[in-house]
Amino acid sequence: VQLQASGGGLVQAGGSLRLSCVASGSTFSSYIMGWFRQAPGKEREFVASITRSGGSTDYADSVKGRFAISRDNAQNSVYLQMNSLNTEDTAVYYCAADRWYSGRFRRQYNYWGQGTQVTVSS
Repeated sequence: VQLQASGGGLVQAGGSLRLSCVASGSTFSSYIMGWFRQAPGKEREFVASITRSGGSTDYADSVKGRFAISRDNAQNSVYLQMNSLNTEDTAVYYCAADRWYSGRFRRQYNYWGQGTQVTVSS
């Protein structure tokens, strides 16, 4: 499966952004989807994940209550709605996919998009 993330940009603290990730090349509904992020000088970290049907989600504590992951299997897309952004959310955001793994360890995800930059200004 190929993944293409978009929707990043520059936003002021307190603002919102919605990231999108479109999949192609395989049956999207077969994949568990995740969002990760990597800030400068830091390791890539888990943000959120969603099961194949969208019935279950998981969030990092740092984004819980502010971010929401969702998917539309008919549109081969997964989304990350980000609200109440702060400067610590500044990072490159990546979507990831795996057929079987639904956890938080990035190395278990086999497919990755190219990343989209999110910059939050104070």
